[in-house]
Amino acid sequence: MNVGFVGVGRMGANMARRLKDRNFRVTAVYDSNRKAATDLAAELGCAAAQDLSEVTAESDVIFTVVTDDNAMRQIFSGSDDNLLKNARGKLFINCATISPRVHVEVEKLAQKAGAESLEACMASSIPQAREGKLYLMCGGTEKAFRKADPILKELASTVRFVGKAGEAAKVKALVNMVMNINTAGLAEGLALGAALGLDLTMLREVFSQTGANSRVLETDGEDMQNREHSCFFSAAHAAKDSGIALGLARQLGLELPLARATKEQYERMIVEGLGELDKSGIAELTFKDRHKSRDGGSDRV
Repeated sequence: MNVGFVGVGRMGANMARRLKDRNFRVTAVYDSNRKAATDLAAELGCAAAQDLSEVTAESDVIFTVVTDDNAMRQIFSGSDDNLLKNARGKLFINCATISPRVHVEVEKLAQKAGAESLEACMASSIPQAREGKLYLMCGGTEKAFRKADPILKELASTVRFVGKAGEAAKVKALVNMVMNINTAGLAEGLALGAALGLDLTMLREVFSQTGANSRVLETDGEDMQNREHSCFFSAAHAAKDSGIALGLARQLGLELPLARATKEQYERMIVEGLGELDKSGIAELTFKDRHKSRDGGSDRV
């Protein structure tokens, strides 16, 4: 099985490495950042495609891990070059966190081209991508899922079929919305604890043994305390993903004040130049005497 990748940033590159380790033939990689593609291609011994259609030509299965709705539409329907040129019989596995409606659009475009499309939304981070321990939520036809299942099992510890196209993306939007709210809440709790003069290591231990516990405490608590915000999941992506969930809520006439407030915090990080910090960097907005807005000077990490 020949495998191609479109989008080889932090997640895509490590998924490609994992499949190479598992003896799949990674034949072509593509990224809008040409250096990212050429560096990974040299590492894996494959082609650094200059055109999207070249990835399709060289591959049986193509993974896409792109940034947002616009990027997804461009790679599948760009007028000059796209993945669906001569795509009959190919399988596209789309892993980005994007709007559910775009996954539905892509499935229709792929079917029209004689190809298959499956969303495989990831609820994991960089180490899990490298180790083959992703949590994948899949949406599409059962036929496409069965075809993809053997390769997905090499990438994930859990592969869950949710339903038709768009359904997995809805679940993923809610996962990230709740995660982002939890992250913002943890930052506020630790910031208030610091302002009160409490020992934050002790406070995190108490949180972990009480109703304040959360997965985010495990992944981000120490980083918030130590101001270590190396990026695994950026604040910019957190803002985008909370926005997807809020868009779904608006369609249903549902008000989500916590999600809205959290999105506003992450958008503030972007405005103040902190958007490429890890989502844990939201603590820089809440801890007293850390980051200041551009109007009042700065203490940037």
